[in-house]
Amino acid sequence: MADAKASQRLTVLLASPRGFCAGVERAIAIVERAIASYGAPVYVRHEIVHNRFVVERLEAMGAVFVEELHEVPDDAPVVFSAHGVARSVVAEARQRKLLYLDATCPLVSKVHHEATRHHAAGRHVLLIGHRGHPEVVGTMGQLPAGGIALVETIEDARRIEVADPSRLAYTTQTTLSIDEAAGIVAVLRRRFPMIHGPKTDDICYATTNRQQAVKAIAPGADLVIVLGSANSSNARRLVEVALAHGARAAMLLASAKDLDERALAGVERLGITAGASTPEELVSGLIEALSRRFTVAIEEISVTAETTHFRLPRALGA
Repeated sequence: MADAKASQRLTVLLASPRGFCAGVERAIAIVERAIASYGAPVYVRHEIVHNRFVVERLEAMGAVFVEELHEVPDDAPVVFSAHGVARSVVAEARQRKLLYLDATCPLVSKVHHEATRHHAAGRHVLLIGHRGHPEVVGTMGQLPAGGIALVETIEDARRIEVADPSRLAYTTQTTLSIDEAAGIVAVLRRRFPMIHGPKTDDICYATTNRQQAVKAIAPGADLVIVLGSANSSNARRLVEVALAHGARAAMLLASAKDLDERALAGVERLGITAGASTPEELVSGLIEALSRRFTVAIEEISVTAETTHFRLPRALGA
């Protein structure tokens, strides 16, 4: 962006809450603490959270990211990502006697427990989520083959057939669009009135709060920028929510350096938020870059305050 500040004013509608959630903070802290405790390298199965800035910073500290356990040496510690893993991954780690630390978000673990509980009660489980996402792979991997089926869309919910509608349950990926998930659940409940669901919504508090904050800024924004990585499910959902709730345009950016100035043509009111795996410094960097071109006025719009905190594993002395 040009260094010369123009006289053009830009109002920034800054969504709050935004950025890191408690599960992401915990996962990153587990990797940092493991490196401090055991020394580098510490291996991490899959990106600890879906943000390249975070991953690259941890790599510089001594983390080595791999996709499968066979890439981890026998004498090295390994961390499982915040998205959770299938039971087979844990079994392999135990069989190899690897020192492993589980950074699965406690809210994802809650979904795992729900799926397992329903299966133990003789119910077939429907998982509402996106095929191939690591969280979905991990959740489906909690049950034997055939014990769980994926429902991605409302059309899937309308078409899916089950052997016994009286012995059926559903659970959801934690990072879905609230509105999209509600529509799918409504179809399932209409088709299968006896279906069992979670006592409270499986979509995590942070996903919910960030989507509600985007809904608050979207109607007044010419453009909404969501800071986050392209493989971040919750960040992509924020773009969709912004467009569905009144924003004239919305885009996903990894960082300020990826912003094409042409996207700001005619923009007077700019909404900014960040996915749950995006560090706040990327938000600050974007605002700083904008301030070099515009006279920026910031309006922070908050829908709630977050106080959730998750403890680290006992193995790390927490």
